[in-house]
Amino acid sequence: MSGEAPSGPESAIGVPGTLRITAGITWRLLVVLAGVAVAGYLLNIIFPVVFALFFALLMTAWTQPLMNLLNRVLPKVLSMIIALLVIGAAVVVIVGSVVRSSIGEGPKLISSITGGFTQIEDWLKTGPLQMTDSAINDLITQAENLAKSVAGGLVGDVVGALGSIGTLIIAASVFFYGVVFFLLSPTTIWGWLISWMPQRLQTPVDVSGRMSWDAISGYTRGIVIVAFADALLVFIGLTILGVPLAPALSALVFLGAFIPVIGAPIATFFAAVVALAEKGPLVAVLVVALTVVVGSFDGDVLQPLVMGKAVSLHPLAIVFAIAAGGIAMGIVGALIAVPIAGAVYKVAKYLTGRDPEHPFPDPGPPSDAATEPVTA
Repeated sequence: MSGEAPSGPESAIGVPGTLRITAGITWRLLVVLAGVAVAGYLLNIIFPVVFALFFALLMTAWTQPLMNLLNRVLPKVLSMIIALLVIGAAVVVIVGSVVRSSIGEGPKLISSITGGFTQIEDWLKTGPLQMTDSAINDLITQAENLAKSVAGGLVGDVVGALGSIGTLIIAASVFFYGVVFFLLSPTTIWGWLISWMPQRLQTPVDVSGRMSWDAISGYTRGIVIVAFADALLVFIGLTILGVPLAPALSALVFLGAFIPVIGAPIATFFAAVVALAEKGPLVAVLVVALTVVVGSFDGDVLQPLVMGKAVSLHPLAIVFAIAAGGIAMGIVGALIAVPIAGAVYKVAKYLTGRDPEHPFPDPGPPSDAATEPVTA
């Protein structure tokens, strides 16, 4: 009858429809966040194993292209062994060169940086800022605390992840076997995981997983090339400008480039400080200009060319991901935040139907039983 009062949630008196929709979205997001929190807690319990598996995936991403190339003429197992030896030797050579350069020129580098900071301190006192000794000391204290927290965070992350000799052995074993089986039978492992999913979800999960792998592997391979190119460009620029300690400073840039957007400029800042101490303000300004040029070439040419669509994130999103990863997991979190954020973004575009290259399929009804009428 027309005189009956409306009933049901859609007719709630005094509750706007926008508020009902917002509340519905909010409680669903809370459920998802609760699930993510529980998953994060469980993963934290076995963090060394997760850590080893993740870096096994990174090693697989570096090794797989070379292995596939060798597999055209050699057996698969032999191709894997040769590829691992080549990539392992390359990693040892690169890391060894960086460490040797840093240790060999470390004392002089520290002396030059100290001298540069002394000149900056004098300018802050006598220049237009006219800062007092107490204000400068506060800045120095904050900088020292930041440096200690970064260095301590790196050591703490490694020690916390490994924990003990037994944990180290377990993590190393997981890493080794993970790399071997990820290279030898990736399709079998992934197919087995997909087989546990409901039939209607297998295609979306399969596509999401492959897109995530494309993002992580593409970024992992690309960032090494980008870091090497950044370090080479900085080395050439510092050599032309006559700045001493160019190899050690380039090594800092190489390491810093593994944290996109902010890592290389921060590392190059120390080159400017060394230039200020050794060559004067004009060369220091030129080094700052070199930083701008290398950063622009990195962001506008290198990363789009090398990584393609692997990580198509806005620079602000990259900075946010690095900050969130650093807060959550320290320096390790800052290193792995960008590839994970890129994978999440690609999967989110696919699942929401915003990826024109991968249209999301209609999953259909949950099951036949769910659509059958209930009879008495």
